[in-house]
Amino acid sequence: MNPHVTAARRWIGTPYLHQASVPGVGTDCLGLLRGVWREVHGAEPEHVPPYSRDWAEPQGDERLWQAAMRHLTVKATDDPAPGDVILFRMRDGAVAKHVGVQAETGAHPTFIHAYAGHSVVESALSLPWRRRIVARFSFPEV
Repeated sequence: MNPHVTAARRWIGTPYLHQASVPGVGTDCLGLLRGVWREVHGAEPEHVPPYSRDWAEPQGDERLWQAAMRHLTVKATDDPAPGDVILFRMRDGAVAKHVGVQAETGAHPTFIHAYAGHSVVESALSLPWRRRIVARFSFPEV
C-alpha cells in the first residue's frame, strides 16, 4: 500500500475546518495534504501563512499551484498513481484551489479530500471531478 494513501485514509471522518490540520479534530483540503506530508516525510517544507476561503481568486494568483511546484514533482495529468496529489480548478476562470490524494486507480478511481460542508472522505474520481483536474504531482520518494 502506498504510504501517502495510508496516511490520508487515517484522516477520513475528520470534520472540515478552514485552515486546520489536526486529524480527528478538523482540516481543510490543504490541511489534509500537510498532515499526510508530516506523517510520511516529517516537518512541513515551509510555513503556511493564513489564507482566505477565496484562495487569492480576486488577484488570480495560483498560490496553491505554485506551492505544489516548489515541493512536489509534476506529473502528466493522465498518468495516475496511488498517492498522487491532484489539483482541481472548481470552476472555469477561477484559480486552482482544491487538492486531494489519489487513492485508487483503474476502473474505479478514488481520491481522498476535505471540502466545506463535509468531513474528509474518499470519493469516486468521477467524470465531473476528472474534468476539474488541472495538475497532478507526486510526493518526494520516501
